[in-house]
Amino acid sequence: MVWQFTEGFRRDPELTVSEWADENRYLSSIASSEPGRWNTARTPYLKEIMDCLSPHDPCEKVVFMKGAQVGGTECGNNWMGFCICNAPGSMLIVNPTTETAKRTSRMRIDPAIEHCPALREKIKSPRSRDSGNTTLMKEFPGGILILTGANSAVGLRSMPVRYLFLDEVDGYPDEASTEGDPVDLAIQRTATFNNKKIFVVSTPTIKDASRIEQAFLEGDQRYYYVPCPHCGHYQVLRWRNVVFDPKNLTEATYRCEECNILWHDWQKDEILRKGKWIATNPNGNKGVVSFRLSSLYSPHGWTSWTAIAREFLDSKDDPSRLQVWTNTKLAETWEDMAGTQIDPTSLMVRKEKWGPELPPQVVILTCGVDVQDNRLEVEIVGWGRGEESWSIDYQILYGDPSTPELWAQLDEVLSRKYIHSKEVPDLTVAATCVDSGGHYTDYVINY
Repeated sequence: MVWQFTEGFRRDPELTVSEWADENRYLSSIASSEPGRWNTARTPYLKEIMDCLSPHDPCEKVVFMKGAQVGGTECGNNWMGFCICNAPGSMLIVNPTTETAKRTSRMRIDPAIEHCPALREKIKSPRSRDSGNTTLMKEFPGGILILTGANSAVGLRSMPVRYLFLDEVDGYPDEASTEGDPVDLAIQRTATFNNKKIFVVSTPTIKDASRIEQAFLEGDQRYYYVPCPHCGHYQVLRWRNVVFDPKNLTEATYRCEECNILWHDWQKDEILRKGKWIATNPNGNKGVVSFRLSSLYSPHGWTSWTAIAREFLDSKDDPSRLQVWTNTKLAETWEDMAGTQIDPTSLMVRKEKWGPELPPQVVILTCGVDVQDNRLEVEIVGWGRGEESWSIDYQILYGDPSTPELWAQLDEVLSRKYIHSKEVPDLTVAATCVDSGGHYTDYVINY
């Protein structure tokens, strides 16, 4: 008991997550195509992500928007192991459903514990009496690990946690039962910890509906720049520079955007080792670092440029398959451009001239406010008989939604008087609806 009491006063170690993983992690054949000792040098782009999760790094939230086969989940498992062994505390891992949480426990968490002596010392075997080791709960000295599904409101509000791992957030349901957004519910569990860490990981899905894209845009938006093996020019790997013959695909290569010399897949080891993360939005939300990485960076021997090109050729004529390829290989959101197109000529014929006074048929004004990461988009709508409507005004108010200054700008818009005809008094906005479904829910509710 004395040992446990003194452990509570111990400072978090200066050891990084990547250093701990290189020294302690072993990958099992169940969860990895390359079982054996973990080697960060195999996926060097993960080093900075893992080290941002280390206790001494000042950030609170790490976002990883990724393609398939780049090691994102194992990155989270390394962080989990580090915390259990070096900075114990309560941890919550959230998967899309309770069933996937159970599968993650059996296929990834349990093998990670079994093949790591340092973790076996901390977590008893599930076969031991009163081990505190079940499928969805792992007890260890100084903390506890809980696994749950985003569809379980009870699991999301079960306990306060210092560490929160949100895995594959784009697969979460819109609501956990009837209690609201599961991401917001889970993040509320960390509110009482000033030394919390939140790790958000996912491949993206639909443009403007992707949780991971929204979280990525909130941060400093880091991309992994790699050097050309020939001219040394640093660049982000992009699909448009992958070169192959669609009629006779034997090998896909990569064309340097500077010198146009082609690279081969086997040269990935060299370019990845020399790569570096560069933040493209240094003025992002304080405490949030965000990373984006496509499968074009998948190490040699995992997913090759040739395999990605072949999958593209197989899916390019099927929108549903092409969406999966875009999400999982390019780490990009999908935007369906095949919808019905509006004829601009017929649209212009229907236009009406009015103003600066309100149309005489308008009897009431309402306002809709869309909350974005760096602005509020505001539309004033006039309503008449039979729900006929007119778009009266549209404004974009730039600023940080977490600050009162931006909401003060909205107050000014909503208090404005709109001139009506002489027979009808001027109108002000009668009712306003503000979108609260994003990451600024608390600020909207407070407003």
